[in-house]
Amino acid sequence: MKKSKVLVLMLTLALSLSLLFGGSADARKVDFVAIVTGGTGGVYYPLGGALAQIISNKVANVSASAQSGNASVANCNIVAKEDAETAFVQNNVADSAYKGIGPWEGRPLKNLRAIASLYPETIQIVARAETGIKTIADVKGKRIAVGDKGSGTEFDTRNILDSHGITYDMITPDYVDYDVAASRLKDDQDDMLFKTAGFPASAIIDLTMSKKTNFVSLSPEAVKKLTAKYPFYVAMTIPANTYKGQTKPVQTIAMMAIWVTHEKVSEELVYEMTRVLYEKTPLLYRAKKEPMSGAEILAQVHQQGADVTLATALDGITIPFHAGAVKYYKEKGMMK
Repeated sequence: MKKSKVLVLMLTLALSLSLLFGGSADARKVDFVAIVTGGTGGVYYPLGGALAQIISNKVANVSASAQSGNASVANCNIVAKEDAETAFVQNNVADSAYKGIGPWEGRPLKNLRAIASLYPETIQIVARAETGIKTIADVKGKRIAVGDKGSGTEFDTRNILDSHGITYDMITPDYVDYDVAASRLKDDQDDMLFKTAGFPASAIIDLTMSKKTNFVSLSPEAVKKLTAKYPFYVAMTIPANTYKGQTKPVQTIAMMAIWVTHEKVSEELVYEMTRVLYEKTPLLYRAKKEPMSGAEILAQVHQQGADVTLATALDGITIPFHAGAVKYYKEKGMMK
């Protein structure tokens, strides 16, 4: 995405949030919290920006900001190194990082901690219509945008291709992020992309507005095989007409986007951040404004935000919860 488009997106997001919150945060902040998100074409970016505003406007003496990141694998590493306080990641990637599997073989990230499960992240597989790609079996010899190296999308791409007996030496893999992948399909530089994100995703919306596409479904057998081998995956359907030209439901798999931190972040801070996400707390600087929960605000920022609920806050999390989150969930009777 060109810098001008990124700037417009950031300004639009800032304006939308200011309208929701009705004011700016007080300048007298003492604690800084970073939320590392993903590329500007995904769901992490707008929701992370909104969550940062929620924390800044609802938790006293805290200034939070969202930072665009390089997706789940990189985000786990950043948080584990304590270079950022929190991040959004896929639950399957966090599971591997904590257990020392795959990229973390022999060096598990044991200081990772969970705050909350947020929403389902769906693997979306989109091809240029003129390539004739309609199934995973059709990808041999094609140019495939598999996701950034070490990203959650690339992690899922390998799993899906492997389940179909396809290796990277059978395709031409292109290691690029969401926005670049969509641009390369628009410019006929790649034939198909994988994207793990909530839907609708802005990068795919943009692609389908300018290019005829095929949305590739996974077969029932592939879904069964993947969910059996990897318990963090669940079957998912992208409803018809979610995107332009996508007239039929798409069968695929999904996992959960989760909010993580590291064990050294203070218990009180994580408790307060968890509390304002789910409870109708007033804004610090506009007390007369009707109280809203952070989740309600997220639902106004992006369609996927409607899936952020207290009822699903523990779903799909296999790493330990942070003590501050545990304190909150115990108060709600969700943990013993």
